Amino acid sequence: MEPPVKHLTRVLLAFSLLALPACGAQSAQSAPNAESATLIWAIETQPVTFNPHLWAQNKARLLVFNQFDALISRGRDGSFQPWLARSWEVSDDGLTYTLHLRDDVTFHDGTRFDAAAVKANFDQLLVPGYNPTVASIQLKAFKKAEVVSPTTVKITLKEPDALFLDFLASPYAGQVSPKSLRTAKDLKFGGPDLVGTGPFILDRYIQGQEVRYRRNPDYDWPPASAEHRGPAHLEEITYRFLPEAAVRVGALTSGQVQVIEGVPATETNLIEKDPDLTLMTSLNSGTSYSYYFNTSHPPFDDQRVREAFREAVDVDAVLRSVYQGTATRAWSIVGKKSPFYDATLERTYGGDVAKANALLDAAGWTERDAQGFRVKDGKRLTVREVASAPFVRDRRDVLAQAIQAQVKQNAGIDFQVKIVDQGTAQRTIDDNQYEIFGNSRGDSDAGAALNLILTSEGAINRARYSDPRLDKWLATASATSDQAERADLYAKVQRTAVLEKAIVFPLYVPADQIAAHKSVQGLGFDPASGTPASAYDVRIGT
Repeated sequence: MEPPVKHLTRVLLAFSLLALPACGAQSAQSAPNAESATLIWAIETQPVTFNPHLWAQNKARLLVFNQFDALISRGRDGSFQPWLARSWEVSDDGLTYTLHLRDDVTFHDGTRFDAAAVKANFDQLLVPGYNPTVASIQLKAFKKAEVVSPTTVKITLKEPDALFLDFLASPYAGQVSPKSLRTAKDLKFGGPDLVGTGPFILDRYIQGQEVRYRRNPDYDWPPASAEHRGPAHLEEITYRFLPEAAVRVGALTSGQVQVIEGVPATETNLIEKDPDLTLMTSLNSGTSYSYYFNTSHPPFDDQRVREAFREAVDVDAVLRSVYQGTATRAWSIVGKKSPFYDATLERTYGGDVAKANALLDAAGWTERDAQGFRVKDGKRLTVREVASAPFVRDRRDVLAQAIQAQVKQNAGIDFQVKIVDQGTAQRTIDDNQYEIFGNSRGDSDAGAALNLILTSEGAINRARYSDPRLDKWLATASATSDQAERADLYAKVQRTAVLEKAIVFPLYVPADQIAAHKSVQGLGFDPASGTPASAYDVRIGT
């Protein structure tokens, strides 16, 4: 329950935001000419960067592809399709990728997109310290990019990489004008002076409030799966940052915005019953939202304690309470939408309170303090999660509170949760002052996420766990294009990480929801990620 003062603050915030002017947008009830229409869309999460090379928030993906185009795209069937590259060939040994580029594309600053621009983007991604995660994982096999002609670039790898095409279709491969890479005032943040080739031009950004895009009138190179060609239908689109779910819904139902994402479970029925509104939902790809247990120090260096924590939680009951039946239970680190999901893990662990207590007794946590928490050698059984505020979505703070209550009641575990700014969260990680790390990844190929999270040198191996078998399986899977072999190897990885070693506690499969007035058409989800697609095909009808 929220304290009355906090609840009142939220209500007042809702009314104050709803009173804001519509920034020139048409009312949701009106239906202007589609080609001159403007739109306001409320989103849950403010981006920490507008630079596609440094993109990290799955919730911000829809903004990236408004402004930037990737080299290739994903079709609705998951296949790789043309975009800025008209076609490509891969050598028999898997080491050379030859991309044939469009010759009619220009960046927003007027410079021409060509092979030299592609090379400049690869060179930038490999600048030391720029994005070490991408350099060490997605581009770990990359050797060089060579300009063969203005419309042909040859990319050479050091070893075969089955994930390389997936990288070329990702936001990280969003093409940035080389000129703006040199002149941008704040390269890591991006913003209006870091430009791409996309259907919209970033026009204005007001921190904590909104970002506005205007139509690129020259755009005529959408991905193959787009529903139309030529410039975007919308003349202008404004995304308002409204982190409070009740505020977003109130803004939609009052007509102050025409679209929202991040529809809370508590408001789903309200939207579904409103004849003027539509609701769309899609599971995200990549990994489930999971807790990763830090195995490098007590108490989770003891597997019995790791197993006890998740046995103490009735995940189904927690999800029903927090999400009112709208969340999909996770059983593996890999999300259910992925072709590599191992369904044999379902119902193999969790929710056994007697087992949780027996495991903790065996691990020596037999005493209790005055508050009912378990104690050993005078020290309370305490585990800490320090979450970065920009990455908290889907009521994950409320989810943590529900789990906190269960592990205390069922097993005497003191689970402490703090939500802090990004810098504080990163220092906590660097100083190894945490026991639980909550995370989900939106990679379209789950293999990329597994390499980041579970390899010994993985850039976000927050479990701090090392297993030569996992390293070998993941390396072998990355080197083969045989999907059946990859599926078999990833199944071994999932069973080891989740069941055999209990370093991962899967909770739910992230999903995105879009609610909109029925006058808004062309909304949908990115076929690769399951997140809301860019606004390119969006239009306002009658």
